[in-house]
Amino acid sequence: MSTNFADALLAAHRPLVMEVKLRDPHGTDLLGKRTVTDLVTRYEQAGAPCLSVVTGRWFGGTPRLLREVTAATGLPVLQKDFLTRPAQLEAARALGASAVLLTAALLPATSLARLVTAALDLGLTPFVEITDEHELDPLPRITECVVAVNNKDIRTRERDHGDLGRSLRLLPALRAAGCRAPVSASAITEPHEAARLLDAGYAGLLVGTSLMRTGDLDAWLTGLDTARTGAAA
Repeated sequence: MSTNFADALLAAHRPLVMEVKLRDPHGTDLLGKRTVTDLVTRYEQAGAPCLSVVTGRWFGGTPRLLREVTAATGLPVLQKDFLTRPAQLEAARALGASAVLLTAALLPATSLARLVTAALDLGLTPFVEITDEHELDPLPRITECVVAVNNKDIRTRERDHGDLGRSLRLLPALRAAGCRAPVSASAITEPHEAARLLDAGYAGLLVGTSLMRTGDLDAWLTGLDTARTGAAA
């Protein structure tokens, strides 16, 4: 098992969870001629503190993809899929995951609470995805979780343009609930958008499609660093 996912993110100079995703929400290939190992190596070279791998079939993923990613890196890895049962958490751990996605909108409050506890008992970081303030209510041990605001709508299979304002609106509630690792996820396409969210107080961002599509990852990241410096000046 690699380093604790939340701790790695919180310690990072540039706290981006860089994502491995085979297809975008519309089914377009994102990997191209690269191998998964090529992509993982590139993210490591770029200084990623953590990785995410989408194993959900909407995006062309499989559990085998998780094993491929964890075999290629020592970084903490999040499995992104619709996990609803303790057995799926055990399988994620066996495949090398350090964190697991738990989507509050898909789980009854009691089930979400049980899965958070089960994940922590297995040594996994719960990466709890929310879209509304009330979804924070059933979370036990929130200081040990990463809580991510999804800026897109899973009801449309994330085919919408997203709403970054959702992250800005929900951040005070995350802080008030005691979350030490709030993350903004999805719909972050430009470096200046990422900079705005980090400067607002997010401890990390999950960025997938835009990093996989960019022709110059280093330029995208430099743009983020420059935008943050400019905002702070």
